[in-house]
Amino acid sequence: MKITLFGATGAVGSQCLRQAVDAGHEVTVLVRSAAKLPAELKERISIVEGDALCADDVWRAIGADTEAVLFAIGVDKHSMPNLCTEVSRHILEALRGESAGRFIWCGGGSTFVEEDQITLGARFVRKFAEVFMSLRHHDKEHQYQLLKQYMDVKWFGVRPLQMREGELRRQYRIGFDRFNGFSNISFADCAHAMLGMLDDDTWLQKAPIIQY
Repeated sequence: MKITLFGATGAVGSQCLRQAVDAGHEVTVLVRSAAKLPAELKERISIVEGDALCADDVWRAIGADTEAVLFAIGVDKHSMPNLCTEVSRHILEALRGESAGRFIWCGGGSTFVEEDQITLGARFVRKFAEVFMSLRHHDKEHQYQLLKQYMDVKWFGVRPLQMREGELRRQYRIGFDRFNGFSNISFADCAHAMLGMLDDDTWLQKAPIIQY
C-alpha cells in the first residue's frame, strides 16, 4: 500500500515508519530534516522535506495514488497551539481533493467521544490533561472536532492513554472499554494498531481507546 506518514521522527511515528517498511508498504514521509530519519531506512522510503503547516508541502507529499495517510505528530510544551488540528486540515483537504485514501490518526485519551464509558478514572485522566498537558489536550480535542466535519473522508483513530517505550506485543485492547490513569500502551503497539486500520474498516470514523 502507498502510505504518507506525518511525524516520522517522533516516538509513535518512528514505530509506524519501521513497521510499515518492514511490512512492505511504499512509504513517503514529510519531514523538516531528512537527517533525523534512521540511516538504514532512508533508501527504502521516499522523503519530502518541508513543513506540514504549509499546505503546498502537504500536497507535495500526498499524491493522487496515496492510499493512506498516517498521522503521528506529537505535541510538547514548545508546540504551537492547534498544531495537530491545522496540519490535519491540510491533509484532509488533500485527501478530499486528490485521493480516496484513508486518514489514520493518533489522538489522546483525554478527549472524550460519544461511545466512551465515563468513569471516575476517565474524569481523572481528563482533568489531569487539562491542568498539566493543556496544549496537547486542547489540540487533540480540536482535531477530533475537525475530523467530524469531514465525513466524506474515510478516517480512523486511536486514543492512547499513557504511552511508553516497550516491546511490540501485538496484544492489547482496542474499543470503548473503561479506562483510568493507570491504563497504558507502548509506542510500538499504538503504531501496530494504526497500521492494522490500513485494511480494516471496523473503526471507520471512530476513535477507540487503546490500552493493555
